[in-house]
Amino acid sequence: MMNFPPELITYLKKATRVVTLTGAGVSQESGLRTFRDAQAGLWAQYRPEDLATPRAFARAPKLVWDWYAHRREAAKIAHPNPGHYALAKMEKFIPEFTLITQNGDGLHRMGGSKNILELHGNILNVGCAE
Repeated sequence: MMNFPPELITYLKKATRVVTLTGAGVSQESGLRTFRDAQAGLWAQYRPEDLATPRAFARAPKLVWDWYAHRREAAKIAHPNPGHYALAKMEKFIPEFTLITQNGDGLHRMGGSKNILELHGNILNVGCAE
């Protein structure tokens, strides 16, 4: 069970609209690597433009597909952590709650959140641009 500071609880009990922004750190506890950590981040080994652009795919499609396949597999076996569940619980008590996330791992939805804006899409939803 997560313990919130009393001041936060008081404020949230009065709130009717809340927007929360999350990034890679919230899923790190679930075992997913962040992108920017200098030693272990996903961009420590590769440059973003070598994997995450249409040009990169045109230049090296197998490398890009393999990289995304590895990330999809990691997301599929990861489980929501207490942070994901706490945000889902908050959503139940606040009339207008929006969760904006930079994460594309689907863990917020698996944790019970409903009103989610995934800024970078969802790694589990694969489609072809052509």
